[in-house]
Amino acid sequence: MARSSFAMAVCATAALLLAAWAGGAAAQQGVGSIITRSVFDNMLKQRNNAACPAKGFYTYDAFIAAAKAFPSFGNTGDLATRKRELAAFFGETSHETTGGTRGAADQFQWGYCFKEEQSKTDPPFYGRGPIQLTHRYNYEAAGKALGVNLVGNPNLVSTNAVVSFKTAIWFWMTAQSPKPSSHAVATGRWTPSAADRAAGRSPAGYGVITNIINGGVECGMGPNPTGADRIGFYKRYCDMLGVGYGSNLDCYNQRKFG
Repeated sequence: MARSSFAMAVCATAALLLAAWAGGAAAQQGVGSIITRSVFDNMLKQRNNAACPAKGFYTYDAFIAAAKAFPSFGNTGDLATRKRELAAFFGETSHETTGGTRGAADQFQWGYCFKEEQSKTDPPFYGRGPIQLTHRYNYEAAGKALGVNLVGNPNLVSTNAVVSFKTAIWFWMTAQSPKPSSHAVATGRWTPSAADRAAGRSPAGYGVITNIINGGVECGMGPNPTGADRIGFYKRYCDMLGVGYGSNLDCYNQRKFG
């Protein structure tokens, strides 16, 4: 009887260890467990359209390779939080690179159509890649973090798809004071200060992420088509991933950071 009880205890312990290992393995699968190749292709349905200057550039394999360099990206919190963060990332970057026509039935299928800013402001450090990385200080900081000389060769962001995705994820994951990182906001790791609350940047939501990315141009001016476009992409991706939108989707009444 004693040996039988011991064997049962060993089996129970083994089962618990196996369950813990399985849970840990699932958590470590990364973004590929949510953004599969099929999901990626359906989200960015028109990215390889002949009308898109970025045709053939933004590949699924490049995205996954870049994401692996940032283990916490899309891999923090419960499954709903992870899905919502990825929907937010693709919502913001799809707006930044959209080739869609406002009001068209397929407006939110045209993310990742462009890999370079059309107006090319602040050359040679104009917008490139999914987040449209702009200005020398961003190229310098991103290059330092990634171990790539982006100041000397900014075109890497529009010619090397892995580097391009890495710059977007780096920007997403990195706080630039007084702004928190988009990742911290998306995963509930950001605590708004009294100044944030007074500026309408609380509680957190997709709108605060938009404020981080382009608040100086788009936020605090009431409802506007640009904000609606960002939200439209985000909602489409949340629907595809089967997750709720959360609250506070816009930054219409928020003051910009800083």
